[in-house]
Amino acid sequence: MKIISRLTYLLLFLLLPFISSAQNKSIKIIHAGTLLSVPGDKPIENQSIIIENGSIVIVKSGYLTAKELGYEDAEIIDLKDKFVLPGLIDMHTHITGERDPERNPHEWTTLHNEDFAFQSIPYLKRTLDAGFTTVRNVGASYTNITAIKRAIAKNLIEGPRIIAATGAVSASGGHGDFHGYRTEILNAFEKEVGICDGADDCRRAVRELVKQGADVIKITATGGVLSNTSAGVGQQLTDDEMKAIVETANSLGRKVAAHAHAAGGINAALRAGVHSIEHGSYLDDESVKLFLENDAYLVPTLLAGVWLSEEIKTNKNIPPAIAQKIYQVVPVVEASFKRAVKGNVKIAFGTDSGVSQHGANAREFELMVNYGMKENHAIKSATLNAADLLGMQDKLGSIEKGKLADIIAVSSSPLENINILKTIDFVMKEGTVYKK
Repeated sequence: MKIISRLTYLLLFLLLPFISSAQNKSIKIIHAGTLLSVPGDKPIENQSIIIENGSIVIVKSGYLTAKELGYEDAEIIDLKDKFVLPGLIDMHTHITGERDPERNPHEWTTLHNEDFAFQSIPYLKRTLDAGFTTVRNVGASYTNITAIKRAIAKNLIEGPRIIAATGAVSASGGHGDFHGYRTEILNAFEKEVGICDGADDCRRAVRELVKQGADVIKITATGGVLSNTSAGVGQQLTDDEMKAIVETANSLGRKVAAHAHAAGGINAALRAGVHSIEHGSYLDDESVKLFLENDAYLVPTLLAGVWLSEEIKTNKNIPPAIAQKIYQVVPVVEASFKRAVKGNVKIAFGTDSGVSQHGANAREFELMVNYGMKENHAIKSATLNAADLLGMQDKLGSIEKGKLADIIAVSSSPLENINILKTIDFVMKEGTVYKK
């Protein structure tokens, strides 16, 4: 035993320099030419960001060396010619799929869940490379999205941090249910746990989704554009059902995101206490009042509508029920967004990527600015506002002491040209560099 003990001490003594070196190499210093530390504030010049074990230790003025900071060694990352800002957050994605007019629309009948998990790998990489270090995924099979989320957390695959809803709480026959096939085919598939009828059944649905691993509860308060049914986009979940959903979600520590197009459904969801409205295509003056009263966010997903309006010009295979809703909804979205901005509604960035291509997320910034939002507010929507809606403002949204080192860089100021965010030069997530 004494021999083993001495060998152990000897081994530790020999390995100590290597262990110490590994610890030192976890320290990184970014030299930032221009730094937007807190979106909404004025950028500052010539800053050093000190990162240790994936978190920001401090931000100091000047280009400091490891020795000046009291470290024996550290990795210096030279971004002196870059504009540096926090990692971006997309609050509305569908990361396990992507619309493709050339793809067989019935391939789901032959593919397995594993196929959808594997095909998401390039989507995840493109999203991360586009500067989005966190996404809120609001619709995917729980067996896929929870496995993908774990694989990213374990560094088995590269992708953004995922805050996930699994399925959605939806009314039978509504948006979120299964449409467009013969009854025998529909009956062959197990009913999704989120499909519910009546307040008590919707409480059960929320509990089932939380049990599956949902971080957030997504509901379909109204009809949807891409459900293959001529049901319109009016309210589908009842007032009582939505109140029961929100109460149950809150009791289980979950926020509620409500897909909603028509004003009646938007307003009913806000009165029920949801934390965000996704899309908000027909929001009206009453909606603005309810947003402010309930301290709720709008996640506008402007890109989805524009993308569909472009696709429908060339894709002749879009079912008539869906095409009709595209022509109906897309033209009203700009006016609703402008009403929300004018009314000082809190806005969090979201794209509905999966409807559009993953990796093209930053095109949403261009639309927001074109529709009247200031560049600094658009950036804030994808950083501080999104972090607040996630309930992760202590970890994400700015480059400050104690926050996770989610940091990106571009070649010039997006405060002067928002389109520069379409070309990201540098991506760091939690202290690890993924693009340089």
